[in-house]
Amino acid sequence: MISKIVAIQGNHPSKLDPVTDTSVFLAHEIQSKNYKIFYYDPKDLSIINSRVIAKGFFIRIDYNKKKFFKIFKKKKLDLLKCKFILIRQNPPFNLEYVSTTYILETIKDKVKIINNPTSIRNVSEKLFSIKYLRYMPNTIFTQNINEIKKFFKTNKKVILKPIHSYSGNDIHLLNKFNLKLIKKFIKRHNYIMCQKYLPRIINGDKRVFLINGKISGAISRVPKKGSFLSNISKGAKAVNTQLTKLEKKICKLIAKDLKKEQIFFAGIDFIDQKLNGDINVTSPTGLKTLYDLSKINLARTFWKELKA
Repeated sequence: MISKIVAIQGNHPSKLDPVTDTSVFLAHEIQSKNYKIFYYDPKDLSIINSRVIAKGFFIRIDYNKKKFFKIFKKKKLDLLKCKFILIRQNPPFNLEYVSTTYILETIKDKVKIINNPTSIRNVSEKLFSIKYLRYMPNTIFTQNINEIKKFFKTNKKVILKPIHSYSGNDIHLLNKFNLKLIKKFIKRHNYIMCQKYLPRIINGDKRVFLINGKISGAISRVPKKGSFLSNISKGAKAVNTQLTKLEKKICKLIAKDLKKEQIFFAGIDFIDQKLNGDINVTSPTGLKTLYDLSKINLARTFWKELKA
């Protein structure tokens, strides 16, 4: 029997910041509609006797308390009893992450899972952007040292990114080719993304929220002084913003493609009207920040689109 339960596969609530966290914001919104929130860690997901079981706990969110969540019942739950499952753990998109998508895939026709586990596996957050290179700064994906060296000769100032990381982690800005650093970087990450540096990042990027194939809102994130990283977790400041005609055109194109891929919720980023190649589908963030800036509640939109 399906109950009014939303299961969230993600990092333990104690590791989350309720001031900015989107998972907490989504949980708080659906909780107000009398849904129960069940949290579990990816490592506690199993298939037992052909059933998908998660060992976790029910929680209640309260923004007014210093400790914003209360655990009130630990349980092994058959996930077929849930109305919705949210996949919300942060990358890296490693074998554990991939394995959870295969497990959840076995019940995706019986429980609404956001985002679709097969789609998360198919839509690589950076490599999917290959389809949109004409809207991006000069970018290559490679682990070939000679190709990277040639790229530096053409583009001078270059950003290096891991393909499967998140939140601005292990991103480097290089003013010249550094063989020792690049070799270490490739050894750690295999394929990497090299991108021409856009100096206007100091004025901020734009994070655009796509929900069910539609542009739903956007914020700008301005790096702290001396930084080129626009992630809130790296000290950037969020401000209200508007999308340009070109940005809207690109967003609509990507939103249409993502809907075909059964991606319900995504975040995409622009710098100086150019797509930066991050198409966030594993655990998009920023909804709470948008609400605090503008009182636009996209958590409400999210659940409304799901007909919760």
